[in-house]
Amino acid sequence: MPDRPKGVIIIIDGLGDRPAAELNGATPLEAARTPNLDQLAAHGQCAQVDPFVPGMPVGTHTGTSLLMGVAPRDVYQLSRGPVEASGVGVPVQPGDVALRCNFATLERENGRLKILDRRAGRIREGTDELAAALNNISLGRDVTASIYPASQHRAVLRLSGPNLSQSISDTDPSDVTRERYVLESTAQNAGDSAASNTASVVNTFIEKAFEILYDHPVNQSRRRRDLMPATGIITRGAGILYETHTLINHLNMKAAVVAGERTLLGLAKLFQYTAITEPSFSALPDTDLVAKVAAVQTALENHDLVYVHIKGTDTCGHDKDPQGKKRMIERIDAAIAPFMTAQLVIGVSADHSTDSVLGRHSGDPVPSIVYAANGRKDACRSYGEMSCMQGGLGRISANTFLLTVLDLMNRLHEYRSTDASFLVRN
Repeated sequence: MPDRPKGVIIIIDGLGDRPAAELNGATPLEAARTPNLDQLAAHGQCAQVDPFVPGMPVGTHTGTSLLMGVAPRDVYQLSRGPVEASGVGVPVQPGDVALRCNFATLERENGRLKILDRRAGRIREGTDELAAALNNISLGRDVTASIYPASQHRAVLRLSGPNLSQSISDTDPSDVTRERYVLESTAQNAGDSAASNTASVVNTFIEKAFEILYDHPVNQSRRRRDLMPATGIITRGAGILYETHTLINHLNMKAAVVAGERTLLGLAKLFQYTAITEPSFSALPDTDLVAKVAAVQTALENHDLVYVHIKGTDTCGHDKDPQGKKRMIERIDAAIAPFMTAQLVIGVSADHSTDSVLGRHSGDPVPSIVYAANGRKDACRSYGEMSCMQGGLGRISANTFLLTVLDLMNRLHEYRSTDASFLVRN
């Protein structure tokens, strides 16, 4: 191994899971045939990684940002809306509020907006035209709203104007609840006038968006083709931009992120890492894994550490498709073969676990691997949730996982007081 080897961290979105009856009681990872990942496990060290706080489910931006070196103190202020906005290239100004959105299939029922499909059939075309129809919408109180399309059904809502706040509730009920209607946004604190104002304009926007989109030509075409129309917008993750700090930048390392999902590209831009994407990189199981691995190999020529993010496993989990998740893991295992012969430090982990029976993120720790040719080995001989419970690294935080990778890359110095904000202290 070189004195200062380069590193690759493979983030397999939503990788961890729970046993599935249709997989004979195994998880998708345990049921999958993964010779390359098993080899890394057998020649490295395994762990269970808690993305944030043990037992607490998190979103992609929270779990991934810690793997990418964000200071733990900053995670509490990092909202999904501004991250998505960064990934899409939305110009968010001081005072603006950004929200993560879905194009959704809504219909009016008894005066409320009923959700038929939170993702409008995972719409993949026509969102540019739909978003254009929702540009510079006046919501009163001198507030305007604009929608910017992101990956597939995802979008970003930017609110601009006076007296705005991020302290509002979501209108998206998520996959977790049984609520099938768009929720009313409310202030998190009833005495917060700015939050009450913001919640009110969001609710106004939801209604206006439904009126504008319901008979939009894109949706008329989708109905003719028996596709779910994108008749409305649901929102979550309101936030404003904060300055963030990362351990990677603190160590003066050069990092890159290879991804097709706007959340990861947004984090890369916020953290001043090189963001690498191609049209063939998607957030679905059909993403071009071979091209992603090739992009990592190219990026390693002039970067110290390269992250590669793969979303398809999480997508299968949300679709309640354990078999599909298993097949996606097997595709990933085959695609990473070029890394096996390179002189690299390799980390394999995830932003969170996704239960593919219930279709939701869970608080279970993520099975993870740290491999270096000159690193320690433990007794694990295969890669899976049960195997990693016996791993030599034990149950650790995402922050500690990254520190372990960086130490094997010989990038860490002895502790200094200036390092304190990047360390988790119990």
